[in-house]
Amino acid sequence: MVVLLRDPTLDGNPSSVHGRGRRARAVVEDARAAVAAAVGAETLGVTFTSGGTEADALAIVGVSRARRAAGAACGLLSSVIEHPAVLGAGEALVAEGVAREFVDLDAQGRVRPERVEAALRANPALGVVSLAAANHELGNVNDIPAIVAAARRVGAERGESIVVHSDAVQAFGKVRVDFGAWDLDLMSISSHKIYGPKGVGALIHRPGQVLAPLWTGGSQERGRRVGTEAVPAIHGFGVAAALVGEELEDRRVHIVALRDRLLAGLSALEGADVQGDPAHNLGNTVLVELRGCPGELMLMNLDLEGVAVSTGSACNSGRFAASKVLLALEQAPERAGCALRFSLGKGNSEAEVDRVLSLLPTLVERVRAAASGAPG
Repeated sequence: MVVLLRDPTLDGNPSSVHGRGRRARAVVEDARAAVAAAVGAETLGVTFTSGGTEADALAIVGVSRARRAAGAACGLLSSVIEHPAVLGAGEALVAEGVAREFVDLDAQGRVRPERVEAALRANPALGVVSLAAANHELGNVNDIPAIVAAARRVGAERGESIVVHSDAVQAFGKVRVDFGAWDLDLMSISSHKIYGPKGVGALIHRPGQVLAPLWTGGSQERGRRVGTEAVPAIHGFGVAAALVGEELEDRRVHIVALRDRLLAGLSALEGADVQGDPAHNLGNTVLVELRGCPGELMLMNLDLEGVAVSTGSACNSGRFAASKVLLALEQAPERAGCALRFSLGKGNSEAEVDRVLSLLPTLVERVRAAASGAPG
């Protein structure tokens, strides 16, 4: 039987030993090297997954289960404002009887390394730390090297290592991410956040890191993530990762300038309160509370004008929801329900920001009137 393929290099099974399979394997390994180089990791420390959510689950659940089997501390220290992928992985551990604690945050959602250290020192059952490099709604950037150093100090006191994971899905491509320099054990990234294909991500880890796989039935990705690799998506991920290394600084300068322009315009808007820590921010994310304006109504009005915003994490797609991060920070539901998240990218322009700012006064007035029942 003759099988005709448009591109045998990408259509081959990388686990096969024939020529087409070997060519596909070469594509996967080239992408692995590109991703590793982009994040300061070793090539053998890249395990491809279906995205950031799976990478988070493999990191948190996989390492906790492995430590539990080895008799080491396996409890999880995280925060209440982590991405739903991290919170969900924590819930899975709780269901298995594993301890979980949340580190105390300040009103701006900032993670202080000294609070991480205190929490670990107070509870010897905690052996795994998972804190995002940058928050998905606020845009806050955490001091991951200092957090890792805090965990290392407590681990040295105990005579037992503490594993530190960071969800860097939001940070990768916006700020410099360096797995090796940060001294992390585990880190999650995703392709679509750096303009690569959707449906592929990676768990970055030390080459010898022991993880319990989420499921079994194959030997792909050295047994850590079984199932035939998605070669075309992985190839695209590698290309996108290589471009991050070439374009990061130019992208950041462009996006931060747009963010500052947006913030300046929002500051002139009555009842607009920017959330988070503006001094330590990704640069592409602005979460703003528009007082008296339900977020879902603002979202719909902006959508009709061709402007795409969100009311929280994109993982809540298909339904309107108040900002879960602001709710977790104990803001009143009526305030959290008036939050909008603006996300900026390399393809956005000053003209687009100016158009949004020109639309907002009229839309805010209209939505406030509708929400209060007043004619408008």
